[in-house]
Order: sequence, then C-alpha cells, then structure tokens
Amino acid sequence: MTSQEIDSLTIEEKAALLSGADFWHTAALEGHGVPSIMMTDGPHGLRKQRGSGDHLGLGDSVPATCFPPAVAMGSSWDVDLIRRVGEAIGTEAVIEDVGVVLGPGVNIKRSPLCGRNFEYFSEDPIVAGVLGAAMVDGIQSRGVGASLKHFAVNNQETDRMRVSAEVDPRPLREIYLRAFGRVVTDARPWTVMCSYNRVNGVYASEDRWLLTTVLREEWGFDGVVVSDWGAVDDRVRALAAGLDLEMPGSRGVSTAQLLAAVADGSLDESALDVAAARVWALVERTGARAPVSGPLDVDAHHALAREAAGRSIVLLKNDGGLLPLSPDADIAVIGAFAADPRYQGAGSSMINPTRLDRAVDEIRAMATGSVTYAAGFDTAVDVAESDAARLLDEAVAAASGAEVAVVFLGLPARLESEGYDRDDVDLPANQLAVLQAVVDANSNTVVVLSNGGVVTLSFAANVPAILEGWLLGQAGGGATADVLFGVVNPSAKLTETIPLRFADSPAYLDFPGEFSRVRYGEGLFVGYRWYDARDLDVAHPFGHGLSYTTFEYGPASASTAAGGDVEVSLTVTNTGPVAGREIVQLYSSLPTATTQRPPRELKAFAAVPLEPGQTREVVLVVRRTDLAYWDVRVDSWVVEGGTYSFDVAASSRDVRSTVRVEVAGDPVAVPLSRTSSIGEVLADPAAGPILRAAMAEMMGDAPAAMMPEGVDLSKLLDSFPIGRVAMFGADVDPAMVDALLAARPSDDAET
Repeated sequence: MTSQEIDSLTIEEKAALLSGADFWHTAALEGHGVPSIMMTDGPHGLRKQRGSGDHLGLGDSVPATCFPPAVAMGSSWDVDLIRRVGEAIGTEAVIEDVGVVLGPGVNIKRSPLCGRNFEYFSEDPIVAGVLGAAMVDGIQSRGVGASLKHFAVNNQETDRMRVSAEVDPRPLREIYLRAFGRVVTDARPWTVMCSYNRVNGVYASEDRWLLTTVLREEWGFDGVVVSDWGAVDDRVRALAAGLDLEMPGSRGVSTAQLLAAVADGSLDESALDVAAARVWALVERTGARAPVSGPLDVDAHHALAREAAGRSIVLLKNDGGLLPLSPDADIAVIGAFAADPRYQGAGSSMINPTRLDRAVDEIRAMATGSVTYAAGFDTAVDVAESDAARLLDEAVAAASGAEVAVVFLGLPARLESEGYDRDDVDLPANQLAVLQAVVDANSNTVVVLSNGGVVTLSFAANVPAILEGWLLGQAGGGATADVLFGVVNPSAKLTETIPLRFADSPAYLDFPGEFSRVRYGEGLFVGYRWYDARDLDVAHPFGHGLSYTTFEYGPASASTAAGGDVEVSLTVTNTGPVAGREIVQLYSSLPTATTQRPPRELKAFAAVPLEPGQTREVVLVVRRTDLAYWDVRVDSWVVEGGTYSFDVAASSRDVRSTVRVEVAGDPVAVPLSRTSSIGEVLADPAAGPILRAAMAEMMGDAPAAMMPEGVDLSKLLDSFPIGRVAMFGADVDPAMVDALLAARPSDDAET
C-alpha cells in the first residue's frame, strides 16, 4: 500500500474503510483490490460465529480448541507454553480464514469482583506484559493479527460503557499501562483494541493522549487501533484522537459523520488518509500469510490444551502428602463440576469446544481402585429442599465408603461473566454445606476448585489438600486427573493474591464507584503490593504454589550490564524424588527511596524444569526501564539511584536469597519557581550551591542561634517556599530569587 494508492481513493472510500462492513468483517474496496477480513473473539480459542453475530457468545460458532483462559494460563508463568498456545490459536484462525484474533487481554486484576477477571493474566503488570507478549508472538507467527485489549484501565464490568476510571498519574503509568507498553514494544501487535470506559473523564476511544501520545509516539505502535464493539461515542472525535477502525459496522452512520466533518472543516481529510492507510496495511498483512495445509489436527491441539491445563493447576495445600493419589485407592468423586465442568468464562469469549473432558471419566480411566460419583449439589439457582437433602445424603454415603474424597467446588457461570461484576468472593453456601458434611464423613478430602475469579477459602483449615483449578478449558478434566494421580507434577503459582476476606482487598472501599465514576484510591498498592505494605495476613500470597517435589535455591549474585539492566544469577536444585518445575521469582525494593514505593515489586521470573537431583543455573534479567517510577514533577520515567535489594523468591512472601546492587540514578532537572521549597532548590545541582553560599553569607550562625533548643532548622526550611523568604524579614527581594532560579533551566527541563 503506497501513498499513491491512498490518493486514488475517493473521500467516501476512505471513510468507508474506517467502519466495519458488518459485525465481524472490515469493509472491502473491490475496485482497488482491498478485500474484507474477518475478526473474531479469541483470548483462549477461536470463536468464529456462523451467520450473523451477536457478540454475546450466544450464537452458533464453529468448533475450536478451548484452551485454558488467561486466569489459568497466567498461573503457569510459562512463556514458551503460552507462545505455543498462541501459535495453535493462530493456526486455527488461518484454517478458518480469520484475519485478526481479538486477544489477549492484559488488564490488571484490581478487584477480585471483576466479572471478567477470567480473561486476564494477573494483578501484576510484569506478569501480564510478559505473558501477553508471548501470546501475541504466537498468534502473529502464523500470519494472523492479535488485538491487545482492553486499552486501557478497564478493570470492572459495572457501568463499563460509561464509567470513568479516576486514576492518578503514577498508578496509571506504573500499574495499568505498563503491561500494554511491554506487549507493544516487545511483540508489536497488529492491532490494539480501545476499551469502553472513560479514563479520567475522557472516553478511551476519544483520548488522543492515550491513543496517540502514549501508544504511538512513546511506544512506537504502528498498527491499527480498533474500538471495542460499540465503544465509540463520537466518531469524529475518535478519529481525531487516533482510533482508526470502528467496530462493528454502523450501517453508514459513522461514514456520514466523517464526511460531514471534513465538509464543514472540523476534521482534516488527512486524518482519513492516515487511518485508511493503516487499515489497508492490516488487510495486506493478513493476505501475505502462508496457507495451512490440511484440516485442523484436533487431537494435537487437544493434547496441547491438556498440557496447558496441567501446567495451570495450583497446588495450594497438601498436608501429610495426601496427593498424589494412589491409582488403587477407593475414591469418591463428589461435586456437579466433576461431571458437568465449568471450563471457561461466560460472554464474548465462549468457545464451542472440539471435545470436552470430564474429570470423573478421566479419574475412572486412570484409577484401578473403585470410583464412585455423587453430584452432591445442583448449580441451579432454585433447588427443592428435598432434592438438596437427597444430593447431600448421596455425597456423604459416597465419602463414607471411600479411602479419599475428591470434592469439586466452584462458581456457577451465572455468578461471573462479561457484562457484570460479582457480588462477593464466596463459594455458594450449598456447596460449602456439602463439603463440611463430606469432611465430617471422611477426613481425607481433596478440594478441586473451578472459578474464574478468586474465592475465599473459609474451609481451608478443615481439608488437607486443595487444588486451584481456575477454568481449565476443554481438556481440564484430563489435566485434573493427571495432577491428582501425579502423572503431572503441579508447578503453577498464583498470579493474584487470595485474601482471607474480601474486606482486606485493596479496592474494597472504591469498587465499583458511583454515578459513573470509580476512584482508584489504592493508588500504586494493587494486589500483593497492598497486602505487603499493610502487613496483612493472606490465605495464600502472590506467587504461591506447591509441588510434589522440593527445590533448593543457591545464593544469588548480581551484575549490571552495559545498558543498565541488572542480571541476577543463582542455582536451583530439585532435591525431591520426582521431576518438577519451579517458578523462580525476582522482586526489587529500594529501602532509601524518596518516593512512595511498595515493599517489593516483581521484576522478572523464570520457569525452571528439573529432574530429580538436577541443578541448573538461572539468570533473571531486570530491565533498567522496569526499575523506573513515573516522576510527576517532570512527567517522565526516572530511575532513582541507590542500593537496590533484589529478592529471589518462591513467592512474594517466601524469599530465598537477597543480593544488593548499586544502581546509578537518572539526572532529574525539576522545574524551579518562586513556589519551590528551599529544600528543592538546595537539591538542584545548579541552583543549590549558589543558594547554600548565599545563605551562609547572609545568615551565618544567626538562624541556628535564634531557634529554640531541639528544633531542626533544616527540616523547617525544607518545605518553605523560597519566594516567601522576604516576608519573614530576610534581606532578599523577588529579583534576587529570580536571579537564583535563572541559574538553571526551568520550563524546558530535561531528565
């Protein structure tokens, strides 16, 4: 696509390219050789609808592999695995002639109540960014575009079409935009999808600062910005802000608005040229891919889905080594989810799976002892009291006659979905009642959870073993059996904190807001940052996960690379009896920080496979840019100099080794004015020495002698505005202050 080709289009044709032809397809310009391409939902599998679309996951869609959603795969911390899943999704997209897959989502899990948390990776931006980049890499390696979403600050479903996320600059940059920036710079997604909500009062679809200044000018994004379906409030303002493609089609309404704006001079035609060129380039990109030979290898992709699910199951608790189970044990499988699995979230990402494993069937296939099944409870809203009592009695009878009871609990689909948020973080009361009755009948009880968002574990003290299964996709039943029997050694770790109670969570008082505004009052302290800063007990910390083997960490060492990145090295040894994978995590802190900081922040991680007795060296690289904070004084990223502590850890609260590294800071030239404090002026490398000499000459020892005993003069002066010194009798006039401040640049200061 050349500038001449864009010039060959009429203004009507340019405008037509910028709106969908229908629900899923871009517009074609047949006379210019521009075909239509199809977009489909696809964060964890392809959802290509047949016929007309409805966007809510209710319409018929072609069969596709349902991989574990991000809530599960995030817990794998496995970059290579997620890239391979992305490759598989991309392959299925090519087979179905899909040009763009709408995913992954890298929004931060601000509150456990968000109904769409199952589509997101983590409460931490480094995890979300690294894993999101792997997914984009995988999808696009097959010549299919990915669509990074939902940009940005889309952390709730309540009032999602209008709500304004009111967030301060530092958390906006350091928490909510950081993952997006990582994916854009590392993986170069072909499209980015803007979110429905407003950000600090401005619709994301109309936010030029967000879509152009940050996304394109700072991060170098060169693809297409596409709207979430129906997210555009004003098409002309959106195009001017940098939104190229509105989806779905508006039946010509948006096209007419753009043409009218050009005609009356409120929109320059060059904006249409730029956006049309981007959309045309996207179409050309998808047309350049190599075709896939042969039909979908359903078995191979199902096997990959099972591998991914097995890597995503977190062993939260295993007292007495109850797991893995012996195949010859007599087992009672209890819980409706064992036979009717909850394996994906509700809403636009719902996949029509190529097949579906059921845990009870997979357990029976692997066991040599007896396996009995009892539903225990019904997931329906209204269940007759007599039916509930019968189901409970059947569960107790099954548990009483078994050596071990495996109880499948979880959240019914109606409790969490795209489009609305959860009301609480508890499991349904009827399920907890069944569990208690089973535990009373059989103390050897294993709980397997199926949930898209965090649930409180009020029952944890009463059961010896807990598996957090999240939502595991179509092969989750087989993967659960693999972990229960030790065919797969669990290696997953939490990418979000499990609190003891919902009231402890960071956004508890500010979620979901009111009157279409939600205040992000917790600031930087999202997820584990909040719990650690407040020293709160939690059920399980961020990064926690057990194994059937044990790992020993060697002492850490560190070095600084030429570009300022920090490399931390250590050895990890599998000291147990079976092969396993350890997720090694690296956290940083700066004890001498002059800015507000969490006690520690994740900066790097690695999944390390080890045979029994094997030792491997692990090198964790912390990018210098990831040590930076957003300095609101200069509106820029700044690395504060000092001695940083780097904690090598098995979780955010299980530090195994610490190494300290001196990191050089970035020079910061903070603009000075008469309102600047004396302390700020003294800290300035140019103005500070001049002021210090002037103070010594003018005041000598007099001020100190005048102060009451025990009063620290330096602290008093530190926050005193320099422009007001004359008001207190000092022989200083405004001209002298201005001359001092002129000793260094102010308005055009650089960092």
